[in-house]
Parts: sequence; structure tokens; C-alpha cells
Amino acid sequence: MARGHQKIQSQAKAQEKQQKMKKQQGHNANEQKKAAQKALVHVCAVCKSQMPDPKTYKQHFENKHPKNDMPPELKDV
Repeated sequence: MARGHQKIQSQAKAQEKQQKMKKQQGHNANEQKKAAQKALVHVCAVCKSQMPDPKTYKQHFENKHPKNDMPPELKDV
């Protein structure tokens, strides 16, 4: 059992270790997937594919669905 100065050092080291573990918890793969999913806000009307912005959506539509009519929200982009 630690006493005095050694006890204080041990407590500080344990607290620092807990803070590092707590900080790393927010960076797991599941959290990253959730954040990436929130960024995909535009959904293709034909294939239901998700895109982050209208410019990418327009490029997707032009390349993947050239025979279909372009949706009205993409005509001015």
C-alpha cells in the first residue's frame, strides 16, 4: 500500500489514465459512422444512393442515370 507522496503520485497517474480513456471513447468506429451518415443529406431519387452535397448529387445523376430526367432541384446547381 502506497503512503504519502507515492500515494498522491499514484492517484494522479490513475486520474490521467482515466482521462485518456474517456477522451478515446468518442473516437470509435461506430461514432465515426454516425457522423458520416449525418453528412449524407441528399438521396438519389432513382437508386436511393446518398450524397453529401448537391454538386456530387448532380455528377452522380449525370453519370449513373443519363437517360432519366434530371430532378428540378439539380437543374440550377
